[in-house]
Amino acid sequence: MLKKIIIIMISTCIIATLVGCSQSTSGAKEQGVNSKTQNDQSKLKVVVSFNPLKEFAEAIGKDKIQVTTVVPEGVEPHDFDLTIKDMKNIGSADLFVYSGFGMEPWVDKTLTSIDNKDLMVVNSSKGITPLKNSAGEVQQEGQYDPHIWLSLKDAKIQTKNIKDALVKADKKNEKFYEKNYLDFSTQLDNLYNEYKTKFKGVQNKNFVTGHAAFGYMCRDFGLKQNSVESVFGGGEPTPQTLKQLVDLCKKDKIKVIFMEQLASPRVSETLAQSVGAKVQKIYTIESSEGNKTYLESMKENLSNIYSSLNQ
Repeated sequence: MLKKIIIIMISTCIIATLVGCSQSTSGAKEQGVNSKTQNDQSKLKVVVSFNPLKEFAEAIGKDKIQVTTVVPEGVEPHDFDLTIKDMKNIGSADLFVYSGFGMEPWVDKTLTSIDNKDLMVVNSSKGITPLKNSAGEVQQEGQYDPHIWLSLKDAKIQTKNIKDALVKADKKNEKFYEKNYLDFSTQLDNLYNEYKTKFKGVQNKNFVTGHAAFGYMCRDFGLKQNSVESVFGGGEPTPQTLKQLVDLCKKDKIKVIFMEQLASPRVSETLAQSVGAKVQKIYTIESSEGNKTYLESMKENLSNIYSSLNQ
């Protein structure tokens, strides 16, 4: 009898110990979840309008920020219509970053509708000298060419504007943001300096694109884009424009017609066939393309343009 009592007592202790361990483990797991949640909440919530700004913000903020992009992949930011969910995301953010110069015509109306006095709004075009559209384009597309992120020099300014806002919103991590900005801007400078030297030695500065998205890049390097479509890639070229492009391609012996993901391929392909040229991809980086980073896409663009001017 005594032996049975002892066995029961030992069994009871073992069960009690196992239950205690189980509760302790469960508690630790719950603490782990709570800790993770608190960690996520400690990150600055940054909402950006479209892809290049996402890359700039993440290059500076890294794991200190959580970035949400408003415009989905493969959608033209200029033609985008916000949803209620997009409005809520922007309204609950710490920072909202947009490109500017009319790239996101929905921004002003959106910001007047949002009730968040603590929201920090970052116009990343601040400090950049805009390129004016032609008289015919102004009425249809706006006063300025908005494709500033396709200039390495202007991308550096955009990134600095984002960095300054992150520092203001999160002063305790100022050194972290400053270091990351220095690293990223050095990479931008190195790529710019490499191709500034290369393009200086090129005699023919003309290249042909699907739509006129590369004006700021041309300003960086003294190049001239000749485009099938206008700044926002809309509409068909006139017969006169097409004839001028054909004549230019023949005169300058242009062997490559560059075409963007969001532009219509038909006219570019027709032009290429007319002059015996090939069609080659060029990145506008409005969406993430080919699994490439911003710097990889820009390097490939510059390399391809440089090669085409030396054929």
